[in-house]
Amino acid sequence: MYGDFEVIEEIGKAPAGNLYLAQRGADGLAAVIKTVRLLDDFAPRDQDEARKQFFREVETASKLHHPCIRKILGSGETQGVAWLAMEQLSGRPLEDFVPGPPRLEVDEAIEQIAFAADALAYAHGRGVVHRDICPAKIIYDRDRGRIKITDFGFARLAQSGHTTVRLLHGKLSFKSPEDLAGQPVTFASDLFCLGVTLYHLLTGQLPFQGDSMVGLMQNILHEAHEAPSSHRPDLTPALDAIVERALHKDPSARFSGGAEMAEALRACASAEAA
Repeated sequence: MYGDFEVIEEIGKAPAGNLYLAQRGADGLAAVIKTVRLLDDFAPRDQDEARKQFFREVETASKLHHPCIRKILGSGETQGVAWLAMEQLSGRPLEDFVPGPPRLEVDEAIEQIAFAADALAYAHGRGVVHRDICPAKIIYDRDRGRIKITDFGFARLAQSGHTTVRLLHGKLSFKSPEDLAGQPVTFASDLFCLGVTLYHLLTGQLPFQGDSMVGLMQNILHEAHEAPSSHRPDLTPALDAIVERALHKDPSARFSGGAEMAEALRACASAEAA
């Protein structure tokens, strides 16, 4: 039991814990429990800070109420394991649609990334930076035609356990230049990562690649990316321009916020439809 949630089965592994399908005793509501093993995965000197950080992030994420952000249902600590209960989602992470099948149509990808940009605008307006936007963190229910972003704010905690690997090659591909440079991660950083996600969905490729982690980091920090249309000639110059702006090395040269990025994407989609 985690609070009022009874575990039904384990459904996955997290960097510092496990994922469980659970049911809330009060009303039978299905939920997903994410755990963080404070005692096992953090050095004794780090456990109190990890605990404080976990519940700070939970408190912040719990205040986000948006149709494209996963709901937080509860949290607590049980025998040295911190846990978070989230709504159970139908659908699949966007990474499952790259390169497909089932591959997203161009207008479908644009629409869903615009929804994600709306959600980021909402969160940023409340002072919350996601820090880890990538296709694995965006769940797409294709039947309902809507995405939900998950795991707001928890990237720092996942990277701080002493038994976890801080950066994996695949995840590194979605980091912003300022994040890799050790500079503050901001709202603009989230939009860069969303731009990488859009590029990946449209082309099946990553905008920055390298034969090693060091090479990949150098390319993200310093090298220009190829236009999406170089991989797919059916993509328009307007869409290339949106990606170009989202992936600008200088955060101040990117979109001013998620709302502006969403507006640009929808204008592009309307122009293509016409």
